[in-house]
Amino acid sequence: MQRHQGRLIDHIHLRVSDLEASRRFYRAVLEAVGRTFTSESPEHFACDELWVDRADGPVSRVHLAFQARDREAVHAFHAAALAAGGRDNGGPGERSYHPGYYAAFVHDPDGHNIEAVHHGPAERTAESVIVTPKP
Repeated sequence: MQRHQGRLIDHIHLRVSDLEASRRFYRAVLEAVGRTFTSESPEHFACDELWVDRADGPVSRVHLAFQARDREAVHAFHAAALAAGGRDNGGPGERSYHPGYYAAFVHDPDGHNIEAVHHGPAERTAESVIVTPKP
């Protein structure tokens, strides 16, 4: 039986109170499962879809970013979230994270920051990663 992975989550963003303590923790646990940081600077570290930086204020709740196929899907996400009881945390629009970053943000009923993002036109090498268990 095959499973497809990599089609929903764009990234998970954690804002932490002590970046260096978190850097030590995540470096150790990621190495334990055979992974390493894919990006790091004095202000952040990352491993694939996980991005961690220091909170300017209170530590944030979980931030989930869903991949959107286009800008229209970002608008549809925002409208559906508000209609379903979400609270606006930044309407659809360009963001300064990188050219073409188009996103919308909402808080879910528990206050988690949920995002839909489209990174602009792109060609993927694969629609998803296919995982086939070995016999």
